[in-house]
Amino acid sequence: MKCQFRKTLYLTTCLVVANAIAAAGAWAASTPAVPVNPNGIGGVVTSSKGPEAGVWVIAETHDLPTRMIKIVVTDDQGRFMLPELPKANYEVWVRGYGLTDSDRVKGTPGKNLALKAQVAPDERAAAEIYPANYWYGMLTMPKQSDFPGTGPKGNGIAPSMATQQDWMVQMKDGCLMCHQVGNTFTRNIHDPSEEGWAERISKERPAGDQALGDNGKSYTQRMMNAMTVFGRARSLSMFADWSKRIERGETPAEKPPRPAGAERNIVLTSWDWAFGRFLHDLSMTDRHDPTVNANGLIYGISSDWGYVATLNPKTSEVKEFGYKVMKGTTEVKILPPGEAPSQFPHNPMIDSKGRLWITDLDRRPTPNLPILDKPAYCSDPNLSKYAKYYPQPEGTLTFTAVLLDVANQKGSGVPMCNSLHHLMFAPDRNTLYFSGGNSKVVSWVDTKTWDETKDPVKSMGWCPMVLDTNSTTPARAAANDQIAITPDRTKWNASVESMGVAREAGAGEDGGKKAAKGIDRTQDTLIVGFLYGQDPAQDGSMWYAKSSPDVPTGAIRFERGTNPPETCRTEYFATPKEPSGGYAAFGGRGVALDSKGVAWLGYTSGQLGKFDRSKCKVLSGPTVADGQHCPEGWALYDAPGPKFAGVKVGTSDYHYLIWTDTSDTLGLGKDVPILAGSNSDSLLAFDQKTEKFNVLRVPYPLGFHTRGMEGRIDDPKAGWKGRGVFATASSQPVWHQEGGDDGVSGPQIIKFQVRPDPLAF
Repeated sequence: MKCQFRKTLYLTTCLVVANAIAAAGAWAASTPAVPVNPNGIGGVVTSSKGPEAGVWVIAETHDLPTRMIKIVVTDDQGRFMLPELPKANYEVWVRGYGLTDSDRVKGTPGKNLALKAQVAPDERAAAEIYPANYWYGMLTMPKQSDFPGTGPKGNGIAPSMATQQDWMVQMKDGCLMCHQVGNTFTRNIHDPSEEGWAERISKERPAGDQALGDNGKSYTQRMMNAMTVFGRARSLSMFADWSKRIERGETPAEKPPRPAGAERNIVLTSWDWAFGRFLHDLSMTDRHDPTVNANGLIYGISSDWGYVATLNPKTSEVKEFGYKVMKGTTEVKILPPGEAPSQFPHNPMIDSKGRLWITDLDRRPTPNLPILDKPAYCSDPNLSKYAKYYPQPEGTLTFTAVLLDVANQKGSGVPMCNSLHHLMFAPDRNTLYFSGGNSKVVSWVDTKTWDETKDPVKSMGWCPMVLDTNSTTPARAAANDQIAITPDRTKWNASVESMGVAREAGAGEDGGKKAAKGIDRTQDTLIVGFLYGQDPAQDGSMWYAKSSPDVPTGAIRFERGTNPPETCRTEYFATPKEPSGGYAAFGGRGVALDSKGVAWLGYTSGQLGKFDRSKCKVLSGPTVADGQHCPEGWALYDAPGPKFAGVKVGTSDYHYLIWTDTSDTLGLGKDVPILAGSNSDSLLAFDQKTEKFNVLRVPYPLGFHTRGMEGRIDDPKAGWKGRGVFATASSQPVWHQEGGDDGVSGPQIIKFQVRPDPLAF
């Protein structure tokens, strides 16, 4: 019996091996050869299961001035082509869902490789490379019935948490604004108890940290404050429960799909830059003409250190420099290499001349950089018509619109009367708008006037955000584009949010004249809220994401008119309120316009919003005060990936900013809205025809947490190779990235390109 069993086992084993060899031969015979590319590496990926379709092939080199990585996806026959590789020695390997990382093999341009993928032995091994949002979706939220919170002596939830959506906003903005949650660094904790989590969030990076400068203490304080806003006991318990379940071996119930369709045509190129310093944003071209600064430097802002980082994508050279605002003057000095900056830059933008504009927040006074009082023109009505219309409060001037002509090593700065955050040029390519604005105003600089005069009074302006809520007559409604806001600010209603205007308190049979909850419907209404992301429409208006309060949130449309400030007009469109309570989305942070004037919004709730103003039946009058007057203009789409159990609205992804590709710089067509998938290692490109997302994943290094993106055309005649979309990996704790804890990985810039097919070169 034993001999017979051994003989049968031997014959069976031989048959299996023979069949595997035969199958391999069949695969090789049926798979068309990959062409040899003198500037690239091609080949086929197979595993014990055969050709591996939809997996990533990664080529990495340290031979260039900075580390460079090229990533592509295999086609349905497991074939790949890594194109446009500089001459260097590369390590090439495979990563994919359902696999563990393959061995790295040596490769050089002009060679083809046969790569062997490794099938994951179990689900836990496979899940190690899942995007953070798949792990984050395992968190157990408090139930809707737990709200409002009853405090530490009750259910542990802070009384300020009135609804589950309030909790969700805090859970996302309180943490995900700075880094992913669900990545390896956050989900694997040596002590998953409440005490372990309390200890973890109390740790801080030392002063002089390479990533954060001297800001480690402030970031730690933010984490602890976030837990307090939740209700410390309940939030620590939630995260501890999550960590314990992961430690016991639980994995995400939903698994990410492999790239398919156009997702397999992606080409990713990434470079390390900024010397390990956290980077906030980047810019490399005029957003109204993406051929400006073709093949030129890419600029990034290292806010915590004050440096401007640069990358030359042609040579892979990285550098950095600082600048100094000379207080009391309009001069800005570009500092020589090695001289440490003392500014607090935040956001960059290239103008039509290829020059760099920066919002400077200058929060760090030093003996060499005195803080001065605001200029008199900010509040003196005899010096500025804007001060007469809406004077800015006295105090310290801590914001400057900085202009750097890097090519000529010259700089200047506009001393501003308002706070600054992001910046964006209007379609005229001269008017530079800012978000921030002390939560009440929209401000701008006429850069053409500034170039000619260097006079801030002539160059700068601002307007409060006032809604036209007293247009009640048919004549005024018919002349909608001529309606002016009541110039006497004492006749305006105070902020809508602070008075709690309800939808049901809108216009009644009296035409809206009846006051509701302190709002006088016969007056215009000042609106208050922090303006975050912004984008221009082709009609000259500027749109903003009003990010506070987070629930509700919405979009602001602003027009200066022909004679500001008197002709300034503001419209507010809040995300629709659901009949059952709550809102259809919340935490609006980014907004972008397509060429048709449709506004696209990114929500921290994990959704994409579409708002078409042309569908609105009402744009002014007493019903617009709460922004709920145009539900017909809205459509909302959930981002790909898991949702949280027991939560009706939103997903486990997080979207910082959004951008529309109006010039087809990516390769998926014109007017594609692209969300920053800040918790899903991706850019999410929305196909308006199919209403589906293309998930453009960055599989290596894991931890791609981006704030925004920008597209450029370097060569309009070179097809897909002459254009691309760039985004920077912008996690404050850069050590959260794969390899970052041992100094291998740091801030990166990633170029996204979509080619015609997976083998194009």
